[in-house]
Amino acid sequence: MKIALMDSGIGLLPAAAAVRRLRPDADLVLSWDPDGMPWGPRTPEDITQRAVAVAEAAAAHRPDVLIVACNTASVHSLPQLRARLEPELPVIGTVPAIKPAAAGGGPVAIWATPATTGSAYQRGLIERFADGVTVTEVPCPGLADAVHHADEAAVTAAVAAAAARTPADVTTVVLGCTNYELVADRIRAAVQRPGRPPLILHGSAGAVAAQALRRIGAEPAPEAGGETRLTVLLSGREAELPDTALSYPEGRLLTAVSTAR
Repeated sequence: MKIALMDSGIGLLPAAAAVRRLRPDADLVLSWDPDGMPWGPRTPEDITQRAVAVAEAAAAHRPDVLIVACNTASVHSLPQLRARLEPELPVIGTVPAIKPAAAGGGPVAIWATPATTGSAYQRGLIERFADGVTVTEVPCPGLADAVHHADEAAVTAAVAAAAARTPADVTTVVLGCTNYELVADRIRAAVQRPGRPPLILHGSAGAVAAQALRRIGAEPAPEAGGETRLTVLLSGREAELPDTALSYPEGRLLTAVSTAR
């Protein structure tokens, strides 16, 4: 079994780690775009052009399924990716976890890139799944890029700025960019208010990984063993997993039982 994941940067690591936990016997293809990132400030047309290139680089390795582990690409480019690759290659998008977050009653904040915040797609999800719930959209300029580069100072500044734009009564935060899941603990600490109930965070990595397995008729097998292949594509070029990825536990997990190719 071979599962591919794509993103503009290392935001694909949480979903890849979730896949690894569910199927440690699966080969992984990680395809991202250091030449063009960050995608968030780009136009929808530019995002789609780059997303298609990154997806086709992954598809050339003949995976069984492709996970678009990027909210921005899913918002702007999923129809084009599916038109280009399906039905030969199933394509799984990443949707901000607004539905389960709103089910808790709110108030809810959605942290996302500027490209996703305020998009018709995200607004549609809010209207569909969060009717009657107070929802605040919080743009987080610079946070995805800071996480990608493992820039501690920039992450701290971007998280603090977004936390300052988050209403004090928020009980739930949707992590509307996959990069943010890599610094979830720091987001929780920044938003949690003294005397308030524990903050609930909703990411998408686990649900997306499970959906990918369902789509190809595979069952979770956490005890499955054996050496696996890890293929890393940086703007289409085969490479080693960058040191910035290894600064996160999710990146280190991927190399624990894999041989790079």
